[in-house]
Amino acid sequence: MRLRDRIGISERWQTRISRGMIFAMVGLFAIGIERGSTGIIVNTGIGLLVAQLPSVLERDYNITLDPALTLWISAAVFLHAVGVVGLPGAEQNFYATVPGWDHITHTLSSSVVAAVGYTTVRALEEHSPDLVLPPRFTFVFILLFVMAFGVLWEVIEFSLGLLATATGNDNILTQFGLEDTMLDLVFDTIGAIVVATWGTAHLTDVVGHVEGWLDRKARQEDS
Repeated sequence: MRLRDRIGISERWQTRISRGMIFAMVGLFAIGIERGSTGIIVNTGIGLLVAQLPSVLERDYNITLDPALTLWISAAVFLHAVGVVGLPGAEQNFYATVPGWDHITHTLSSSVVAAVGYTTVRALEEHSPDLVLPPRFTFVFILLFVMAFGVLWEVIEFSLGLLATATGNDNILTQFGLEDTMLDLVFDTIGAIVVATWGTAHLTDVVGHVEGWLDRKARQEDS
């Protein structure tokens, strides 16, 4: 069963919800400008750029993502953007006030990163007849890929926090200390395990699209 069928929402509504999230992030970006908040502007701006990834892949590389995958990506960046903004008039955002918000966003975001790693590896394997990757290797690779990305992200968060303190500016990313960092990495790993375990069932279509793109590039280079 494909991911679009498991969600239980029609493709039309999946697309509508994804677009609604993008429009909402445009509104959140405007709120950041109105508040003069660098953190909101940067985080929602990056979220909007990431949300355009499916359109860019389809336009520039003829790689069409399943509407459910587009919804998956949109939900990850949307929840992060909402968490940064919080409620109007509140002194702190959702990351600081809603228990588990950080864990949800990290799990979703890491699952998207894992999906990118899984799709790339499987497409390369399908494209090259000389490349054979055992399932256990693929599983371990995805875990290490996501964990490395998670560590890099935490280093960036910590570095930006130090920079904000040194310059007297607001921190762009939310960081709550060592215990929070360890929990973030745990939930990053959970997202990676989910994709590594069920990626074959739900990412086959996008793997095929990427493989097709690699084949076309190879033919162009040979001609």
